[in-house]
Order: sequence, then C-alpha cells, then structure tokens
Amino acid sequence: MFLQVVTGGQYDVDMTLESPKKEILYKGIKKQFDSFTWTAAQTGVYTVCFSNEFSTFSHKLVYMDFQVGDEKPLPGIEEHLSAMTKMESSCTQVHENLNTVIDYQTHHRLREAQGRKFAEDLNTRVMFWSTGETLAILCIGIGQIIILKNFFTEKKT
Repeated sequence: MFLQVVTGGQYDVDMTLESPKKEILYKGIKKQFDSFTWTAAQTGVYTVCFSNEFSTFSHKLVYMDFQVGDEKPLPGIEEHLSAMTKMESSCTQVHENLNTVIDYQTHHRLREAQGRKFAEDLNTRVMFWSTGETLAILCIGIGQIIILKNFFTEKKT
C-alpha cells in the first residue's frame, strides 16, 4: 500500500489500516508519504481510515494505491529448467519496462494533481485581487466625478 498527501496544509495526515477482525495492521501519525507491505491473512473488508483532526482548517488531497502481489512476467517461465529463449527474455524485459512506465505515470499524476491544485488556488487569488482592484477603480472614479462636479457647480450662499 502506498500513501501520499498531494495537497493541503502541512502535507501530513493520520492513517489507520484495520483487518476484517478489527485488528490494527498499520497506524501512521502525521505522515506525508509512506508505504506499507503486508500479507493478508484472511479475506474480508479491510478498512482504511484517514484523519485530519489536528489541522481541521486545511483540506487535503490524499493519494492511496493498493498493489496486490507481484504478477508473473510470463506464465510458465518458472516451470522449465532450460535457459530462456531470446523471445522469452525480451518479453520479460518488456514487462519490467512497462512496470517502470506505470511507476512513472503514477509519479507524474501526483505531480500534475499538485500543480493543478496550485494553479486553481492561484487563479482564485488572482480573481479576488482583480475584483478588488475593479471595485477600487470604480470607487475612485465615482469619487473623482463627485469632486469635479462640486468644483463646477455654483454654491448658494
């Protein structure tokens, strides 16, 4: 299991993993990223609980990935004792390279999610700043019109 906090606060979160018998298999406190490997002893529903109670004001985006076992590169390779043929060794190499590509894709998805969150927050701040500037310009313009109007009107004494 792999866990990473993508965005939010101090990039830390609490996590608990429970077995179907309510035994705590893993407990991580204030983790930014972590990985945990275990062998499931029983079938059933495993529960993962995330907690953000120590920083309730910041929302967080968490990425979690379960990897279930290692898949065999080619069925039947372990069964024969002779050396692998060129085709079999090439297929094994392609399989390993595809697993590396999957790891890179996961890394880039996480980086893209961080960048997207940063861009959306920046866009929100720019929009609020622009709205504030627009209101300030309108108030200053209306104030100048009122002042100039007072200069050119006759006052009755």
